[in-house]
Amino acid sequence: MSKTGYTTLLQFDFKEVLVLVLRFLLNDKVVEEANLPADLTVLEYLRNRQRLTGSKEGCASGDCGACTVVVATAVDGRVTYESINSCITFVGALHARQLITVEHLAQADRLHPAQQSMVDCHGSQCGFCTPGFVMSLFSMTKQPDIKPGPALRDQIDEHLGGNLCRCTGYRPIVEAATLAIQTTAEKPSDKFSENESAVLEILQSIENDDAQAHFHRPQRLTDLYAVRKKYPKAPLLAGGTDLALEVTQNLSQYPHIICLKSIVELNYCKSTDDQWLVGAGYTLSDFLTYFGALNSDIKTLLQRFGSTQVRNQGTVGGNIANASPIGDLPPLCIALGAQVVLESERGKRQIALEDFFIDYKKTALNSDEIVSGLRIPHSALKSSGSNNPQCKVYKISKRNDDDISAVCAVFNFQMDGEHLKEIKVAFGGMAAIPKRARHLENVLQGQALTTATLAAADSALEKDFQPISDARASAQYRLNVSKNLLRKMVLEVKSPDEPARVHDHVS
Repeated sequence: MSKTGYTTLLQFDFKEVLVLVLRFLLNDKVVEEANLPADLTVLEYLRNRQRLTGSKEGCASGDCGACTVVVATAVDGRVTYESINSCITFVGALHARQLITVEHLAQADRLHPAQQSMVDCHGSQCGFCTPGFVMSLFSMTKQPDIKPGPALRDQIDEHLGGNLCRCTGYRPIVEAATLAIQTTAEKPSDKFSENESAVLEILQSIENDDAQAHFHRPQRLTDLYAVRKKYPKAPLLAGGTDLALEVTQNLSQYPHIICLKSIVELNYCKSTDDQWLVGAGYTLSDFLTYFGALNSDIKTLLQRFGSTQVRNQGTVGGNIANASPIGDLPPLCIALGAQVVLESERGKRQIALEDFFIDYKKTALNSDEIVSGLRIPHSALKSSGSNNPQCKVYKISKRNDDDISAVCAVFNFQMDGEHLKEIKVAFGGMAAIPKRARHLENVLQGQALTTATLAAADSALEKDFQPISDARASAQYRLNVSKNLLRKMVLEVKSPDEPARVHDHVS
C-alpha cells in the first residue's frame, strides 16, 4: 500500500521519513521511527517523546497497572484488542500494531463508555490509577466473550486484577466496569468498531520485517540463527515481562534486542493423536484459554498467574527458559509429564521438562539453542479406558491476584478404586528449581489415602525438600503448607462434593 493510501484511508497524520525502521499506529497517527534505542519502553516513549502523559508510572515493574495501554493487532482478518503494561513493553514490539492510549478514547466531546462509567460511578479519587483502570475497562469492552450475565463479576475481577487503587476503593470501580459492559452491550458501536476495517488494512499493509537497526524481529528460525551469530550478546525477547525489569529496575542497557514474537514456527498450539504441541511463543492468555477449558484447577492457577496485562505478553517458552524456581508453569507442566523441545541450527532435541532445570537459573539449554516448544501427553488430562486422570493444582501467595507464589503444588494422578497410581507431584518455591517430589511419589504410589499414608508422606516431603526462608515465606511455613496441600488434595479426592478449602494465601 502506498504512503498516500494511508492519508486517504483515515486522514491520518503521516510523517515522511527516509529510513523505515519501526512503523505502527499511535492512536490515529501512522508513526515511523528510526534508530530508537532497543530497550526504550513504551511508557518512556509516550511520556518523554510523544508527551502523552495520561499513562502513569507507578511501579515500573508491571504490578500496579497505572501504565496500562491497549494494543490492537490484525489476527485472522480481524482486529483484536489486548491490555498491556507499557512500563515493561519495548517500543519495538509495537511494529505493525496499533497503540491506543487514554487520550484517544473520547470521540469529540463525548467520553467513551469506559470513561463515562468511571465518572457516573465515582470510580476516581486522586486519579493517578484512573487512566490505567480506564484502559483495562476499554479492553474489556472489546472482548467478545465478556457480556452482562452471571459470569461478569468474575470476568471483571480477572481483567482488573492487574490494576491497583489505593484511595477510591474497588466497589465503585467494579460498578463502573459493570456499567461499561452493559452500555457497550446495548450500543456496541464506537469509533474503533467503525474504523476497524480501515485500521485492519493499515496494520496488514505494514511490512513485518527486520529492518530496525537495534530491535531485531526475525520472521523464521533461520533468520533468528543468523541474527544471533551477528549479535551473540543480544538478549532474546519473548514477552519481556521479566527482561524489561532489568531495564526499569536494574538500569541495564541493551544495545541490541532480538524479539521472537514474529517467528511463525514458535506460535502454535495443536493436538495430535497422543499429545498437545505448544509453541514457545504461545502466550499465557492463550494457554489459559486452551488448557483452562480442560481442567478447572489449571484454569484457576493460570487466572492467578500475573495479571491480564502480563498474561497477554508473557509466553510459555519465556516462563520456562527463565528458569525461576517460583514460576507457575514449570511445576504444572512437570507434573503433566511434559517434554521440552530445544532447537538450534544443529537440529532439535527433546528432553523431559524436569531434566531441563539443573540448578538455580541453570538449565540444560546450550548457548546456541532456544526453547521452541512443549509436548504434553494426552494421558495426563484425558481419560483412557477405565483410567480417570486427575490434576489438582494449588498456589499459595500473599495476595490472590497478580502475585508470586510462595508455594505452588501440582498433583497429577489416577485412582484405581481407593488407591493412587501413576502419580506425579511437582512443587515450585520449595527448591532452587521447579522439582518433582520423588520420595513423596514413591510413598503414595499404589497406596490408599489413609492416615498412615499421610504420616509417611510428611516424612517423604522432608526428604524431598529443604526450602529456604525469604520475603514471601519462611522455610518452616513452606514445608508445613506443602503437607497441608497434600491433605487438601486427599480430602477433595475422598469427598469431591464437600468443600475442602484451606487458606490459599500466606497469612
